Amino acid sequence: MEPEPLTLTSARLVLRPLDPRDTDAVYTAAQDPDVQRWTTIPSPYLREHARGFIELLAPEGWATGSMFTFGVFLPDGPLTGVLSLTMRAPGTAEVGFWATREHRGHGYTTEATLTAARWAFTDLGVDRVEWRAEVGNEASLAVAEKAGFTLEGVLRSAINNKGVRRDCRLAALLPSDLGLPSTAPYLPTSPPAAPPRS
Repeated sequence: MEPEPLTLTSARLVLRPLDPRDTDAVYTAAQDPDVQRWTTIPSPYLREHARGFIELLAPEGWATGSMFTFGVFLPDGPLTGVLSLTMRAPGTAEVGFWATREHRGHGYTTEATLTAARWAFTDLGVDRVEWRAEVGNEASLAVAEKAGFTLEGVLRSAINNKGVRRDCRLAALLPSDLGLPSTAPYLPTSPPAAPPRS
């Protein structure tokens, strides 16, 4: 049974499903050239794109259990960004996010990412949250590193951004990174033994 859309809270933020009252804020934020450059949203980004995302795509994700999208808000109302957890495989979710220009640099996206990851680990049966971003997207990398993700490598030609294939970095966060139990036992590979000294 898929979870009903719900609201999560952290020390400074409210993460809630987007609704039609957020259309203007999402449309305005998506005009930022950085959001259009580093995400796969349409460019140019039209008001109809914001409406379709909020009224069709995001609710469908919740209904099917394939993608859980949250607007990230300050308690007094302003949108600071959008975050989604997309189910990629059993027990594995991928986090994606963008932040509004005026609210960058305050740690809100890192806080939202950790809040959503804890929920995924404790309520969704997820044992691995992945982060992927195009090589060169240093702002997104900084969020992943601050949230405690472990970089695992570069995937060649792994992102198709507006018809161009690009390399991306891959990182992951596990329940144990946050002091939480896994739903399935995890047996990490032992590091290779050091060669004997001569």
